[in-house]
Amino acid sequence: MGACSDLHELLEAVEAIPVDVVVTDIRMPPGHDDEGIRAAAALREMHPEVGVVVLSQYAVPDYALALLEGGSAGRAYLLKERVADLDQLLGAVEEVARGGSVIDPKVVDAMLAGRATSAASPLSELTPREREILAEMAQGKSNAAIASSLFLTERAVEKHTSAIFAKLDLTYERDVNKRVKAVLFYLAESS
Repeated sequence: MGACSDLHELLEAVEAIPVDVVVTDIRMPPGHDDEGIRAAAALREMHPEVGVVVLSQYAVPDYALALLEGGSAGRAYLLKERVADLDQLLGAVEEVARGGSVIDPKVVDAMLAGRATSAASPLSELTPREREILAEMAQGKSNAAIASSLFLTERAVEKHTSAIFAKLDLTYERDVNKRVKAVLFYLAESS
C-alpha cells in the first residue's frame, strides 16, 4: 500500500511494488487533466494484471469510455460523492481485483440521458426494461446480480440480454465478449 503525488510517481511505484489494484483520482499532477485515465491505459500496457479504480467528481461519459477503451476487465469509474460509503469503494476494489468492472450508476444515468435524445441510435430500439438491464451490465453486474437488483428471474435477464444483443446487431466473434461490446456501444452512444 502506498500513496503517490503524481502520474509519474504512480507508475514508478507500480514498477517497484507489486499491487493488485490502484485507486487513483482522474485528475492529478502535473496537469490536473485526465492523468488517472492515462495511468489506467499505461498500466494496461505495462501491467495488464493490475486493476484500476478511477475516482472522479465528474459524471462524464467520455472519461468512462476512455477508461474502458482497451476493455472493461479490471476497471472501475466511481464518483467521489458516492464512495463516502466505504463498502461501495471496497466492493469496487474487490470486483476490479477479480477482473470485473464497475461504472458508477450516475455515470450510466448521464449516458442514458444523452442517448435518450438520439432517436437515430439503435439503442432507441431497446425497451425501458432492456435499457435498465444494459445500465446494470455497465455497472459490471452479473445476470444473477441484475436479477436481484431488478426483481427478475435470471432467465428473464437472459432473455432480455439476448434481445439487447439482437437489437444492437452483436453477433458472435471469437475473443470478443458480446456483453462488453454492448456496454461499450452503450457508453459510446451516450458521449
